[in-house]
Amino acid sequence: MKGCITTMNILEQAMDYIDQEQIEKAIELLDQSISGSAPDTAFGIAEIYRQLGFYEKAVPILEELVTMFPEEIELLTALADIYIELGEDEKALELIGEPETDPEDPQYLEMILQQADLYQSQGLFEVAEQKLLLAKQHYPNELLLDFALGELLFSIGDYSRAAHFYENVLAKEKSIAGIVITARLAECMALLGNQERALELYQQEESEDPEHLFRYGFTAYQADRMDIAIQAWEKLIDTDPEYLTAYSLLAKAYESENMIQEAYNTSKKGLEKDTFNKDLYFESGAFAYQLGLFDEGEALLREAIALDPDYKDAVLYLARILQENERFEDVIELIESIMELGAEDGLYNWILAKAFAETEDYKQALKQYRQAYISLQDDRDFLKEFGYFLVEEGFVDEAVNALQAYLLLEPLDAETSSFLERLGDQQQS
Repeated sequence: MKGCITTMNILEQAMDYIDQEQIEKAIELLDQSISGSAPDTAFGIAEIYRQLGFYEKAVPILEELVTMFPEEIELLTALADIYIELGEDEKALELIGEPETDPEDPQYLEMILQQADLYQSQGLFEVAEQKLLLAKQHYPNELLLDFALGELLFSIGDYSRAAHFYENVLAKEKSIAGIVITARLAECMALLGNQERALELYQQEESEDPEHLFRYGFTAYQADRMDIAIQAWEKLIDTDPEYLTAYSLLAKAYESENMIQEAYNTSKKGLEKDTFNKDLYFESGAFAYQLGLFDEGEALLREAIALDPDYKDAVLYLARILQENERFEDVIELIESIMELGAEDGLYNWILAKAFAETEDYKQALKQYRQAYISLQDDRDFLKEFGYFLVEEGFVDEAVNALQAYLLLEPLDAETSSFLERLGDQQQS
């Protein structure tokens, strides 16, 4: 090292190299300067290492300084920060987790906040809360403590108490550490079911941040304020077209306002961004049907089912459309194809049974009805239909059992009750 670079200006020279993006030169200078450096210079070197992400270089320097000056909180917190970055939380806890700090110490708050973070990261939420509440006794008006308590309680789902501390912060500050307090408080209110208060808070914060817009829209959606939800999510998609979750929700908001064309356009736009989203295929297909685009609707629904053969909503929707159009052979092909791929559901057997009955393949219909009965014994509509089918096919005893089970669920059906009595009379005669 050249003699013109003294220990007093080593740090300045290193920072100049960093500003010039000559990181290697800065590191070389610091590496050469560690030995024999004064404690202040050594700490400065460790801080630069830490800022550059060279934690392994900073650790031995700080560990030596902590040994020399065990009461210096700034050293303890700096070393603890690095341990946390390296995933060595237990070392950090050993370093700052036990000793209580003098509340009059200028570094007291920093130490307490770091202790609370460490305990929280270890899942020791009650200990973290106790640390913060103890500090608040000494500094009742300290916003950082209110904020930390709000964040801690929010993280464990105690939204009512978290809201109290966020309110304290919001009275003086709109954001801390990059967290928008109105948004946090709004989320608490929404989770507590106070949608109107949540909306008021979201409206106070004019932000184009995608997360803010999404939550604002979702809160409005839950409050049945579709006009606000639509406005928020439209802005979200304009701001961040890659925010994929918004497309489906915006389409549903349009649908609830009977804006089917807009719903269809939005779901199709979402598919351009996410070509493997089965929900968007299903929704697009359903909207297409409502707009009279039958061929396209069917194609989109089949794409959804191709992505997930056991996508029940899409399967049932397409099956119903095919049934309404008396395309019973297509119904049979659809259900059998997904069942061959392993999909199982009593509803699928029921659909097959009705389709086979419509094509007059009563043997297969009976087989599917009986298979459906295994899982649909408590479905009153199925039991009634199954019972009448069995009568037509001559299986009277079996029909009586099915209809008796039906009447246990629907005892006020006088017509079926009379029919069952007549069946009983026929059996006796």
